[in-house]
Amino acid sequence: MKALVRALAGTGSLVRLILRRDRVVLPLWVVSLALLPVAIANTMHDLYPTGAERQSYIDIVTSTPTFLALYGHAFGHSLGAITAWRLGGTVLFVGLASLLTVIRHTRAEEEAGRRELLGATVAGRQAPLFAALLVTFVADLALGAIAAGSLVAYGLPAAGSVAFGLSWAAFGWAFAAVAAAVAQATEGARAARGISIAILGLSLVLRMAGDVGEEDGPSWVAWLTPFGWIQHIHLYGNQRWWIFVLFAGVVVLFVSCAIALCARRDLGSGLLPTRPGRAAAVGWLRGPLGLAWRLQRGSLLAWTLGFAALGAILGGIAQGGIEVIRDNPKLEVVVGRLGGSSGIADTYFTAIMGLLGLIAAGYAIGAALRLRGEETSGRVEPVLASPVSRGRWAASHLAFGILGPASLLGAAGIAAGLAYGLSTDHVARDFPPVLAQAMVQLPAVWVLVGISAALFGLLPRLAASVGWAALAACVLLEEFGRPLQLSKRVLDLSPFAHVPKLPGDDVFATPLAWLVLISAVLIAAGVLGLRRRDVL
Repeated sequence: MKALVRALAGTGSLVRLILRRDRVVLPLWVVSLALLPVAIANTMHDLYPTGAERQSYIDIVTSTPTFLALYGHAFGHSLGAITAWRLGGTVLFVGLASLLTVIRHTRAEEEAGRRELLGATVAGRQAPLFAALLVTFVADLALGAIAAGSLVAYGLPAAGSVAFGLSWAAFGWAFAAVAAAVAQATEGARAARGISIAILGLSLVLRMAGDVGEEDGPSWVAWLTPFGWIQHIHLYGNQRWWIFVLFAGVVVLFVSCAIALCARRDLGSGLLPTRPGRAAAVGWLRGPLGLAWRLQRGSLLAWTLGFAALGAILGGIAQGGIEVIRDNPKLEVVVGRLGGSSGIADTYFTAIMGLLGLIAAGYAIGAALRLRGEETSGRVEPVLASPVSRGRWAASHLAFGILGPASLLGAAGIAAGLAYGLSTDHVARDFPPVLAQAMVQLPAVWVLVGISAALFGLLPRLAASVGWAALAACVLLEEFGRPLQLSKRVLDLSPFAHVPKLPGDDVFATPLAWLVLISAVLIAAGVLGLRRRDVL
């Protein structure tokens, strides 16, 4: 008992420290995600006020494999059921926010050297881990409680609303626990984030695979992922409360692993040690660009391969949706209003490439913010002590923020275009428009890179939080702005709103030129700010 008390000493003080540091970011993601369900419920009620209209909408969407992969199967046509179904993929952001919060206050603190300073005080060995988990768990619980309370206040059934809020909270807990274990197993925050996000993405892919090709409901593959567990709860139907035991089991398992690893490993080490490098550096490492390539090549290669695989999958299933439409007279009427079967293909690839553009922006922001990581860790000082200017050093990492997303989107566009073209036997006709829709996302991505670069040069302490908040705002505007019936002025705040909706849309060079110019000005402002301020 005394050993446990010593290990947890100072947990309360560390909780207050985390709340102090995240006083803006934490309430932002909790409240914004918690109020989204009631907003979607109100929109669904306005668009589909009767049960027959809601059932017709569900039948049309789930009859198309492409959209079935995105939204999954629906279990009921009540207002609550269609709201939960429409938000099935949105829970991804709850898991993402949870795992990033845990890693930020565990492995990232240790990598920056602040964990060693805390260890010299009365803080126990397990206190930072428990404090991070406690704050994240309470934040997820608050998110679920606010979501459930708002849905009940709107008039939806209390049991289904409580199950909905609890499912979101449990999902966040599960991936917070996964991140806690991964953070103890790796030696760097970057690797911990990459592995945790990869696990989250794999879970979503498994859910999509479990839904596609099954007419009566998800296949057994959906039981392998927390996304599928939420589906099987049957929210606003005959709730299966016992499924929450699966979430509890995952939380207990991974938290136990995290505690065991934290108690046994040395400070700064992990279960997955860093591979030792060469005894002597190769010639291309003499410049800042070579060093930046050495630091970022692993993540760039992994992201590019992931985008290529995802593009091939999404492009390969597109034709299946068109074949279903051709065999269904009701769907033909709906698609005819969109411009025929080619119209639904254009709409599909526009939505898919827009989503991939947002994901590529996440990579680009991370690549640009590597500048801040190098600065806070103290590794930039030896570089700048050599004959390397601040501008050259900054440009070496910003190059990956600019060219990296081009590699990602290019790989996705090529893979999706080839897969779709091969399925239609018209590669020469169908490949170029799909690739163009992927690449046209780049100017919008570069604007977010410019925001991060400008903040790093002018307001470095706000670079990470505001940079990621800008991406979160773009995601909310792009994915939920139109369903929430926001005004055009609000929607235009996202740079992705000014990207032409290819194929099928008229292309005007002026919006794209303005996006490129804005990003260039922001990047230049960041570099100039870096040259004038002190380096930490």
